[in-house]
Amino acid sequence: MVAFGLVATVAAATTGALTFREARTGVLQQSQDSVIRQLRVQATQQAPQLGFPPDESALRGYAADIADTEASGGWRVLVTYGDLSATSAAGDAFRELTPAVRSAVASSSATVFQRVRADGRTSLVVGMSVAFSDESRTLSGVRVYLVVPQTTEQAYVDALVTAVERAMIPALLLAVVLALLAARGVLRPVRALRQATRRIAEGRLDTRLAVNGSDELADLSHTFNETAAALEASVAELREMEARARRFAADVSHELRTPLAAMSAVTDVLDEDAARLDPDTATAVRLISEETVKLARLVDDLMEISRFDAGAAVLHLDEIDLAESIRRTLASRGWTDTVETDLPPPDAVRGRVDPRRLDVVVANLVGNALKHGARPVRVRLSVAPAPAPLAVIQVWDSGPGIPDDVLPYVFERFYKSDSARTRSEGSGLGLSITAENVRMHGGTVRAANHSAGGAVFTVELPLRRDELPEEPRS
Repeated sequence: MVAFGLVATVAAATTGALTFREARTGVLQQSQDSVIRQLRVQATQQAPQLGFPPDESALRGYAADIADTEASGGWRVLVTYGDLSATSAAGDAFRELTPAVRSAVASSSATVFQRVRADGRTSLVVGMSVAFSDESRTLSGVRVYLVVPQTTEQAYVDALVTAVERAMIPALLLAVVLALLAARGVLRPVRALRQATRRIAEGRLDTRLAVNGSDELADLSHTFNETAAALEASVAELREMEARARRFAADVSHELRTPLAAMSAVTDVLDEDAARLDPDTATAVRLISEETVKLARLVDDLMEISRFDAGAAVLHLDEIDLAESIRRTLASRGWTDTVETDLPPPDAVRGRVDPRRLDVVVANLVGNALKHGARPVRVRLSVAPAPAPLAVIQVWDSGPGIPDDVLPYVFERFYKSDSARTRSEGSGLGLSITAENVRMHGGTVRAANHSAGGAVFTVELPLRRDELPEEPRS
């Protein structure tokens, strides 16, 4: 719109300036030609009455006769002959007459003119030499100078300026209106496209644009609709595939739980009798028992992941002592003497969390450090001074740490840093389950390498507290 307005302004100004110049030139040219023609006629007609050689009195009469021929009385005439001069009005100094005009008249037989501005007004100065009326047309030495004020012409020019200014304002307003209409015609579909794109980004894949016309914007809207339809179909297909995969994992895990329970009961009995079996059979029994335990753990992890994916996992919050919860987690798994702790005193750090899920978070992180790191493994609990206080749980080991190219993927499902290992003690779901449990609490978990060596996992949980009942007032 600004560009349109600038172009319209320049066009209107240029047109107005050219029109003004041509009109001004025409007005002045017409006035100039009329004055020169009339002066020539009057000077020629009055010349025979002028005796030769003329005296000052005759020159004065000659000047007065020429001036009187103009009806409005605006002519001022100066007549010279040698050193003699006379004007149509006594005492007229003829300040408008310039030496250039005098010199041009003296050196040429042609009529000369000049526009002069003096005393705040413009005048036309015309000069000519009077010739004898015989066939020789010899110059008589009499020179006539005429000063005509161009008041009327200046009024015409001022009127032209006013007319041009008045014409430019409507032209500019019209240009602005046209610019607004043009901008609206272009920006309205672009604005609609922007809003539609925003709705697509928000997940409303059924968004479509109305296609009007057959210009480039209509083609763009049509292409957008085709793209949105293809995207909606692809996303719907992906969601259906993902839902089927989740149902399959959940169904398989659920169906495996019953036979695994029976297998675990059998392996427990075989473990009790393993000491009385021959060595090869005892080794096979212990291998089966270990693999059954791993498979049962994998099924439990898959069931937990399925609940996260289906949105069925819920928090059962309770206000607990976080340090005491960590101690119980370590004690229940026999890690009290294995893991070094730096925990605050009882009831120093209390928060509203799900005790079972906090136990899973700490157990997974400590178990991961014991399996893949090196001892000693340390656990630390502290409170971060933030606008909203956070409980910070850190678990780090003394091993070689995590390679930098592996750090971004440690919380992904089934990810293993060594692709050559087809089997390991873990399922590859522990850290993923940890991240989901922390996210459900509104916290964060991140992995890094400690400056002193080893990997460090940091969990930050918001310390929500229960409302304390008001004490009765006496």
